[in-house]
Amino acid sequence: MVTTIQLEEMTKKRLERVKMFPRETYNQVIERLLEREDDEEGQLSPRTIRNIERSLKDIKAGRVYTMEEVKKRHGIK
Repeated sequence: MVTTIQLEEMTKKRLERVKMFPRETYNQVIERLLEREDDEEGQLSPRTIRNIERSLKDIKAGRVYTMEEVKKRHGIK
């Protein structure tokens, strides 16, 4: 179910500033902020746990890059 909420202009501007990328939706921003709040309370969110598990699988499978490889790949010195 999708719902509409009203935000003050200043709140909208603050949400805009914390976007990780330009096309991130406000819903994604709010979800990320709420997950961070959960994590700070000592409870990892289900999404955070899934991301950690996925990362561990990638590490075990060797799907990792060194910082030097990343820099080289992106032309960073």
